Amino acid sequence: MRSRYVDNGNGLRVHLLEAGEDGRPGVLLLHGFPELACSWRKVIPALAAAGFHVVAPDQRGYGQTTGWDADYDGDVDSFRLLNLVRDALGLVSALGWRSVAAVVGHDFGAAVAANCALLHPEVFRSVTLMSAPFGGPATRDIGAELGALPRPRKHYQWYYSTREANDDMWRCAQGVHAFLRAYFHMKSADWPGNKPFRLASWSAAELAKMPTYYIMDRDRTMAETVAPEMPAHPAPWLTEDELAVYSAEYARTGFQGGLQWYRCRTEGRNGDLASSAAQTIGVPSMFIAGASDWGIYQVPGAIEAMQHNACTRMRGCHLVEGAGHWVQQERAEEVIRLLLEFLA
Repeated sequence: MRSRYVDNGNGLRVHLLEAGEDGRPGVLLLHGFPELACSWRKVIPALAAAGFHVVAPDQRGYGQTTGWDADYDGDVDSFRLLNLVRDALGLVSALGWRSVAAVVGHDFGAAVAANCALLHPEVFRSVTLMSAPFGGPATRDIGAELGALPRPRKHYQWYYSTREANDDMWRCAQGVHAFLRAYFHMKSADWPGNKPFRLASWSAAELAKMPTYYIMDRDRTMAETVAPEMPAHPAPWLTEDELAVYSAEYARTGFQGGLQWYRCRTEGRNGDLASSAAQTIGVPSMFIAGASDWGIYQVPGAIEAMQHNACTRMRGCHLVEGAGHWVQQERAEEVIRLLLEFLA
Protein backbone atom coordinates (compact mmCIF):
# COMPACT_ATOMS: atom_id res chain seq x y z
CA MET A 1 0.00 0.00 0.00
CA ARG A 2 1.41 3.36 -1.02
CA SER A 3 0.56 7.03 -0.48
CA ARG A 4 0.62 9.88 -2.99
CA TYR A 5 -1.07 13.15 -4.00
CA VAL A 6 -3.15 13.81 -7.12
CA ASP A 7 -4.70 17.03 -8.47
CA ASN A 8 -8.35 16.11 -9.09
CA GLY A 9 -9.11 19.05 -11.38
CA ASN A 10 -11.82 20.29 -9.01
CA GLY A 11 -9.64 22.41 -6.75
CA LEU A 12 -8.18 19.67 -4.56
CA ARG A 13 -4.74 18.19 -4.10
CA VAL A 14 -6.00 14.78 -3.05
CA HIS A 15 -4.07 12.55 -0.68
CA LEU A 16 -4.78 8.90 -1.38
CA LEU A 17 -3.77 5.41 -0.39
CA GLU A 18 -3.59 2.80 -3.14
CA ALA A 19 -2.49 -0.69 -4.03
CA GLY A 20 -2.51 -2.70 -7.23
CA GLU A 21 -1.11 -2.06 -10.68
CA ASP A 22 -2.10 0.31 -13.47
CA GLY A 23 -4.24 -1.35 -16.11
CA ARG A 24 -6.25 -3.39 -13.63
CA PRO A 25 -9.96 -2.68 -12.97
CA GLY A 26 -10.29 0.27 -10.60
CA VAL A 27 -12.10 0.32 -7.26
CA LEU A 28 -12.71 3.64 -5.48
CA LEU A 29 -13.24 3.59 -1.69
CA LEU A 30 -14.89 6.61 -0.01
CA HIS A 31 -14.73 7.05 3.78
CA GLY A 32 -17.19 8.77 6.13
CA PHE A 33 -17.04 10.81 9.34
CA PRO A 34 -14.84 11.00 11.38
CA GLU A 35 -12.61 8.79 9.29
CA LEU A 36 -9.87 8.99 6.67
CA ALA A 37 -8.53 6.96 3.77
CA CYS A 38 -6.85 4.74 6.37
CA SER A 39 -10.25 3.39 7.44
CA TRP A 40 -9.85 1.10 4.37
CA ARG A 41 -6.38 -0.09 5.45
CA LYS A 42 -7.53 -3.71 5.81
CA VAL A 43 -9.55 -3.77 2.58
CA ILE A 44 -7.12 -2.12 0.15
CA PRO A 45 -4.39 -4.84 0.12
CA ALA A 46 -6.91 -7.68 -0.12
CA LEU A 47 -8.73 -6.23 -3.14
CA ALA A 48 -5.40 -5.44 -4.79
CA ALA A 49 -4.24 -9.02 -4.24
CA ALA A 50 -7.42 -10.15 -6.04
CA GLY A 51 -6.46 -8.21 -9.16
CA PHE A 52 -7.84 -4.68 -8.69
CA HIS A 53 -6.22 -1.25 -8.62
CA VAL A 54 -7.65 0.14 -5.38
CA VAL A 55 -7.68 3.82 -4.42
CA ALA A 56 -8.94 5.43 -1.20
CA PRO A 57 -8.73 9.24 -0.95
CA ASP A 58 -8.96 11.55 2.02
CA GLN A 59 -12.13 13.29 0.86
CA ARG A 60 -12.79 17.05 0.75
CA GLY A 61 -12.45 18.41 4.29
CA TYR A 62 -10.34 15.56 5.59
CA GLY A 63 -6.76 14.59 6.38
CA GLN A 64 -3.92 15.50 4.06
CA THR A 65 -6.12 16.51 1.13
CA THR A 66 -5.85 20.28 0.63
CA GLY A 67 -7.71 22.94 -1.33
CA TRP A 68 -10.84 23.10 0.84
CA ASP A 69 -12.01 25.91 3.11
CA ALA A 70 -11.88 25.12 6.84
CA ASP A 71 -13.68 28.31 7.93
CA TYR A 72 -17.21 27.92 9.33
CA ASP A 73 -18.10 31.12 7.47
CA GLY A 74 -16.21 30.10 4.35
CA ASP A 75 -17.16 28.26 1.17
CA VAL A 76 -19.75 25.85 2.58
CA ASP A 77 -21.32 25.19 -0.83
CA SER A 78 -18.15 23.46 -2.03
CA PHE A 79 -19.12 20.60 0.30
CA ARG A 80 -22.48 19.98 -1.41
CA LEU A 81 -23.05 16.39 -2.52
CA LEU A 82 -22.97 17.33 -6.20
CA ASN A 83 -19.50 18.83 -5.78
CA LEU A 84 -18.33 15.79 -3.81
CA VAL A 85 -19.43 13.68 -6.79
CA ARG A 86 -17.38 16.03 -9.00
CA ASP A 87 -14.41 15.39 -6.70
CA ALA A 88 -14.74 11.64 -7.26
CA LEU A 89 -15.28 12.03 -10.99
CA GLY A 90 -12.25 14.30 -11.25
CA LEU A 91 -10.08 11.86 -9.33
CA VAL A 92 -11.10 8.99 -11.62
CA SER A 93 -10.12 11.10 -14.62
CA ALA A 94 -6.84 12.23 -13.03
CA LEU A 95 -5.91 8.59 -12.44
CA GLY A 96 -6.34 7.92 -16.15
CA TRP A 97 -9.40 5.70 -15.71
CA ARG A 98 -12.40 5.83 -18.07
CA SER A 99 -14.50 3.95 -15.51
CA VAL A 100 -14.23 1.96 -12.28
CA ALA A 101 -15.46 -1.53 -11.55
CA ALA A 102 -17.00 -0.25 -8.31
CA VAL A 103 -17.35 2.75 -6.06
CA VAL A 104 -17.68 1.79 -2.39
CA GLY A 105 -18.81 4.28 0.25
CA HIS A 106 -19.12 4.05 4.01
CA ASP A 107 -21.19 6.34 6.26
CA PHE A 108 -21.44 9.77 4.59
CA GLY A 109 -19.18 8.36 1.87
CA ALA A 110 -22.11 6.10 0.96
CA ALA A 111 -24.17 9.15 -0.01
CA VAL A 112 -21.36 10.25 -2.34
CA ALA A 113 -20.99 6.75 -3.80
CA ALA A 114 -24.74 6.43 -4.36
CA ASN A 115 -24.92 9.72 -6.22
CA CYS A 116 -21.83 8.83 -8.25
CA ALA A 117 -23.64 5.70 -9.47
CA LEU A 118 -26.91 7.57 -9.95
CA LEU A 119 -25.51 10.49 -11.95
CA HIS A 120 -22.63 8.78 -13.79
CA PRO A 121 -23.42 5.07 -14.28
CA GLU A 122 -21.15 5.03 -17.34
CA VAL A 123 -18.18 5.74 -15.05
CA PHE A 124 -19.17 4.02 -11.80
CA ARG A 125 -20.23 0.59 -13.06
CA SER A 126 -21.33 -0.80 -9.70
CA VAL A 127 -21.79 0.51 -6.18
CA THR A 128 -21.52 -0.84 -2.65
CA LEU A 129 -22.99 1.19 0.18
CA MET A 130 -22.01 0.62 3.80
CA SER A 131 -23.89 1.58 6.97
CA ALA A 132 -26.01 4.36 5.38
CA PRO A 133 -28.90 3.17 3.18
CA PHE A 134 -29.82 5.19 0.10
CA GLY A 135 -33.32 6.15 -0.91
CA GLY A 136 -35.09 7.04 2.32
CA PRO A 137 -37.54 9.89 2.78
CA ALA A 138 -36.28 13.45 3.14
CA THR A 139 -35.73 14.30 6.79
CA ARG A 140 -37.17 17.50 8.21
CA ASP A 141 -35.71 19.41 11.15
CA ILE A 142 -37.20 17.84 14.23
CA GLY A 143 -35.22 19.88 16.74
CA ALA A 144 -38.17 21.65 18.33
CA GLU A 145 -39.99 18.37 18.96
CA LEU A 146 -36.88 16.72 20.40
CA GLY A 147 -36.30 19.74 22.64
CA ALA A 148 -39.86 19.51 23.97
CA LEU A 149 -39.49 15.92 25.18
CA PRO A 150 -39.61 15.35 28.96
CA ARG A 151 -35.89 14.61 28.65
CA PRO A 152 -34.89 17.36 26.16
CA ARG A 153 -32.83 16.06 23.23
CA LYS A 154 -31.22 17.19 19.97
CA HIS A 155 -30.33 15.44 16.71
CA TYR A 156 -26.61 14.91 16.15
CA GLN A 157 -26.69 16.11 12.52
CA TRP A 158 -28.17 19.47 13.49
CA TYR A 159 -25.71 19.68 16.40
CA TYR A 160 -22.86 18.98 13.96
CA SER A 161 -24.11 21.93 11.91
CA THR A 162 -23.62 24.42 14.76
CA ARG A 163 -20.71 26.79 15.05
CA GLU A 164 -19.68 25.25 18.38
CA ALA A 165 -19.45 21.59 17.30
CA ASN A 166 -15.91 21.75 15.90
CA ASP A 167 -14.35 23.26 19.01
CA ASP A 168 -16.44 20.97 21.24
CA MET A 169 -14.53 18.02 19.76
CA TRP A 170 -11.24 19.62 18.72
CA ARG A 171 -10.68 21.40 22.07
CA CYS A 172 -12.45 18.90 24.33
CA ALA A 173 -11.23 18.30 27.88
CA GLN A 174 -10.14 14.69 27.26
CA GLY A 175 -8.18 15.52 24.09
CA VAL A 176 -8.78 14.39 20.52
CA HIS A 177 -7.23 10.94 20.92
CA ALA A 178 -9.38 9.98 23.91
CA PHE A 179 -12.46 11.50 22.32
CA LEU A 180 -12.03 9.42 19.17
CA ARG A 181 -11.30 6.26 21.16
CA ALA A 182 -14.60 6.66 23.03
CA TYR A 183 -16.52 7.69 19.90
CA PHE A 184 -15.33 4.71 17.86
CA HIS A 185 -16.07 2.40 20.79
CA MET A 186 -19.58 3.70 21.45
CA LYS A 187 -20.63 3.19 17.82
CA SER A 188 -19.11 -0.30 17.56
CA ALA A 189 -20.45 -3.75 18.38
CA ASP A 190 -18.23 -3.68 21.49
CA TRP A 191 -20.59 -1.20 23.19
CA PRO A 192 -23.43 -3.21 24.80
CA GLY A 193 -26.00 -0.48 24.14
CA ASN A 194 -26.04 -1.10 20.40
CA LYS A 195 -29.05 -3.32 19.81
CA PRO A 196 -30.74 -1.61 16.86
CA PHE A 197 -34.31 -2.14 15.69
CA ARG A 198 -36.67 -0.53 13.19
CA LEU A 199 -38.29 2.75 14.19
CA ALA A 200 -41.91 3.41 13.33
CA SER A 201 -41.57 6.98 12.09
CA TRP A 202 -39.51 10.16 11.89
CA SER A 203 -40.91 11.49 15.16
CA ALA A 204 -39.31 12.72 18.36
CA ALA A 205 -40.67 9.87 20.45
CA GLU A 206 -39.34 7.24 18.04
CA LEU A 207 -35.96 8.86 17.37
CA ALA A 208 -35.37 9.24 21.11
CA LYS A 209 -35.13 5.44 21.31
CA MET A 210 -31.72 5.65 19.63
CA PRO A 211 -28.48 6.00 21.63
CA THR A 212 -27.29 9.43 22.70
CA TYR A 213 -24.56 9.62 20.06
CA TYR A 214 -27.44 10.00 17.57
CA ILE A 215 -30.15 11.68 19.64
CA MET A 216 -28.10 13.66 22.12
CA ASP A 217 -29.06 15.17 25.45
CA ARG A 218 -29.80 18.79 24.66
CA ASP A 219 -27.19 20.30 26.98
CA ARG A 220 -24.29 17.93 26.23
CA THR A 221 -21.60 18.12 23.58
CA MET A 222 -20.57 15.05 21.61
CA ALA A 223 -17.30 14.85 23.55
CA GLU A 224 -19.24 14.92 26.82
CA THR A 225 -21.67 12.31 25.47
CA VAL A 226 -19.06 9.67 24.68
CA ALA A 227 -16.59 10.38 27.51
CA PRO A 228 -18.30 8.09 30.10
CA GLU A 229 -18.06 5.19 27.61
CA MET A 230 -14.28 5.37 27.18
CA PRO A 231 -13.11 1.72 26.99
CA ALA A 232 -10.48 0.50 29.42
CA HIS A 233 -8.48 -1.16 26.64
CA PRO A 234 -8.02 -0.60 22.89
CA ALA A 235 -10.13 -2.73 20.57
CA PRO A 236 -8.30 -5.40 18.54
CA TRP A 237 -9.78 -3.90 15.36
CA LEU A 238 -8.43 -0.40 16.15
CA THR A 239 -5.06 -0.41 17.91
CA GLU A 240 -3.51 2.59 19.62
CA ASP A 241 -1.11 3.03 16.70
CA GLU A 242 -3.96 2.93 14.20
CA LEU A 243 -6.06 5.36 16.24
CA ALA A 244 -3.03 7.67 16.48
CA VAL A 245 -3.20 8.19 12.70
CA TYR A 246 -6.74 9.53 13.07
CA SER A 247 -6.06 11.60 16.17
CA ALA A 248 -2.90 13.18 14.74
CA GLU A 249 -4.75 14.31 11.62
CA TYR A 250 -7.81 15.65 13.45
CA ALA A 251 -5.65 17.35 16.07
CA ARG A 252 -3.96 19.13 13.16
CA THR A 253 -6.98 19.99 10.99
CA GLY A 254 -9.93 20.02 13.37
CA PHE A 255 -13.30 18.55 12.39
CA GLN A 256 -14.90 21.46 10.51
CA GLY A 257 -14.20 20.07 7.04
CA GLY A 258 -16.29 16.98 7.72
CA LEU A 259 -18.92 18.98 9.60
CA GLN A 260 -19.51 21.14 6.52
CA TRP A 261 -21.02 18.06 4.84
CA TYR A 262 -23.68 17.93 7.58
CA ARG A 263 -24.40 21.64 7.18
CA CYS A 264 -25.10 21.15 3.49
CA ARG A 265 -27.65 18.50 4.43
CA THR A 266 -29.37 20.26 7.32
CA GLU A 267 -29.33 23.70 5.67
CA GLY A 268 -30.84 22.38 2.43
CA ARG A 269 -27.78 23.15 0.31
CA ASN A 270 -28.07 19.87 -1.63
CA GLY A 271 -31.13 21.10 -3.49
CA ASP A 272 -29.28 20.77 -6.80
CA LEU A 273 -29.84 17.01 -6.47
CA ALA A 274 -33.62 17.36 -6.07
CA SER A 275 -34.29 16.47 -9.71
CA SER A 276 -32.49 13.14 -9.27
CA ALA A 277 -34.25 12.23 -6.02
CA ALA A 278 -36.97 10.27 -7.82
CA GLN A 279 -34.51 8.41 -10.05
CA THR A 280 -33.14 4.97 -9.36
CA ILE A 281 -29.65 3.47 -9.34
CA GLY A 282 -29.49 1.07 -12.26
CA VAL A 283 -25.99 -0.37 -11.86
CA PRO A 284 -25.45 -3.51 -9.75
CA SER A 285 -25.52 -2.56 -6.08
CA MET A 286 -24.93 -4.08 -2.66
CA PHE A 287 -25.41 -2.95 0.93
CA ILE A 288 -23.24 -3.97 3.90
CA ALA A 289 -23.62 -2.90 7.52
CA GLY A 290 -22.88 -4.19 10.97
CA ALA A 291 -25.80 -5.97 12.59
CA SER A 292 -25.16 -3.76 15.65
CA ASP A 293 -25.20 -0.51 13.64
CA TRP A 294 -28.00 1.95 14.43
CA GLY A 295 -27.14 3.74 11.18
CA ILE A 296 -29.25 1.14 9.33
CA TYR A 297 -32.43 2.45 10.91
CA GLN A 298 -31.70 6.09 11.79
CA VAL A 299 -33.91 7.20 8.87
CA PRO A 300 -37.05 5.07 9.19
CA GLY A 301 -37.96 3.33 5.94
CA ALA A 302 -34.64 4.01 4.20
CA ILE A 303 -33.31 0.46 4.10
CA GLU A 304 -36.62 -0.86 2.74
CA ALA A 305 -36.81 1.89 0.08
CA MET A 306 -33.23 1.17 -0.96
CA GLN A 307 -33.90 -2.52 -1.50
CA HIS A 308 -37.29 -2.28 -3.15
CA ASN A 309 -37.26 1.02 -5.04
CA ALA A 310 -34.04 3.06 -5.15
CA CYS A 311 -31.63 0.33 -6.32
CA THR A 312 -33.12 -1.70 -9.17
CA ARG A 313 -30.25 -4.21 -9.40
CA MET A 314 -29.65 -4.89 -5.71
CA ARG A 315 -27.47 -8.02 -5.42
CA GLY A 316 -27.49 -8.33 -1.64
CA CYS A 317 -28.19 -6.63 1.66
CA HIS A 318 -25.83 -8.00 4.31
CA LEU A 319 -25.90 -7.32 8.07
CA VAL A 320 -22.61 -8.57 9.49
CA GLU A 321 -22.74 -10.09 12.96
CA GLY A 322 -20.19 -8.81 15.44
CA ALA A 323 -19.88 -5.42 13.76
CA GLY A 324 -21.27 -2.01 14.56
CA HIS A 325 -20.92 1.17 12.55
CA TRP A 326 -17.27 0.65 11.53
CA VAL A 327 -17.99 -2.59 9.68
CA GLN A 328 -14.95 -2.57 7.36
CA GLN A 329 -12.68 -2.14 10.38
CA GLU A 330 -14.50 -4.35 12.89
CA ARG A 331 -15.10 -7.30 10.55
CA ALA A 332 -12.71 -6.72 7.68
CA GLU A 333 -12.47 -10.35 6.55
CA GLU A 334 -16.23 -10.67 6.07
CA VAL A 335 -16.44 -7.33 4.25
CA ILE A 336 -13.60 -8.36 1.94
CA ARG A 337 -15.33 -11.67 1.20
CA LEU A 338 -18.60 -9.92 0.34
CA LEU A 339 -16.86 -7.34 -1.85
CA LEU A 340 -14.93 -9.97 -3.79
CA GLU A 341 -18.06 -12.04 -4.38
CA PHE A 342 -19.90 -8.94 -5.59
CA LEU A 343 -17.05 -7.81 -7.86
CA ALA A 344 -16.83 -11.28 -9.36
